[in-house]
Amino acid sequence: MTSSNTSLKGTALITGASAGIGAVYADRLAKRGYDLILVARNADRLQALAARLTAETGRSVTTIAADLNDKADLSRVENVLRDDKRISMLLNNAGVGSVASVLDSDVDDMEAMISLNITALTRLTYAVAPGFAARGSGTIINISSAVGIAVEALNSVYSASKSYVLSFGHVLQRDLADKGVRIQTVLPAATATEFWDVAGYSKQKESPNTMTAADLVDAALAGLDQGELVTIPPLHDNEIWARWEADRRALSAKFGNAKPAPRYAVSSGKA
Repeated sequence: MTSSNTSLKGTALITGASAGIGAVYADRLAKRGYDLILVARNADRLQALAARLTAETGRSVTTIAADLNDKADLSRVENVLRDDKRISMLLNNAGVGSVASVLDSDVDDMEAMISLNITALTRLTYAVAPGFAARGSGTIINISSAVGIAVEALNSVYSASKSYVLSFGHVLQRDLADKGVRIQTVLPAATATEFWDVAGYSKQKESPNTMTAADLVDAALAGLDQGELVTIPPLHDNEIWARWEADRRALSAKFGNAKPAPRYAVSSGKA
């Protein structure tokens, strides 16, 4: 842990911060003037990143070596989010994926994926949201994935977990926007990180369609600056997303019918 003058931007807590997207966010946010709390399992990587960022930016960087699939470790991070009033941003980046089908994947591994991608993200958000709302400020950034929409692309549980993150963000926006809390959901597509090594498809990192982590994070932060609620860096025509959202919301208004649709030929008479 290193120290500096208190940041006017506050402190950003980043999960999955030791490499890839999380490490790039740490670099960019430190350069924007945030102090940092970096959370990941690999203590050595965290310490090396913290030392470099402090040397380059002069910001205070604290590290927490924690496995968010361990209840005691997750509870420690939740307590930091509840108690540290300097925290002004939560970046839920930690996650794991797979490319395996339901017939080729282990259900215990899938349960662990749900625990990290959904349960930990949810608990950390619940830990920080009341404080942000009480102070009337704060930012929550949740890293979803393009497969939250393109659900057939990879593993079924991974896609479903990222659909959860997207839906969760929509309702957080409903609950927290009028209390001064900013919500952003980021949907990367293929990004050149160790994710693909863990997921079992390392060659994806070499694809010409794979974005660098630096480009992904820089675009996501530009989207945050522009006030986007959902940022999809690889989607060039954002009007497609706007139409998708408008159609989804319009469809939602059509569910309030007490009788089944005529196509089901269900009699409304009593037997």
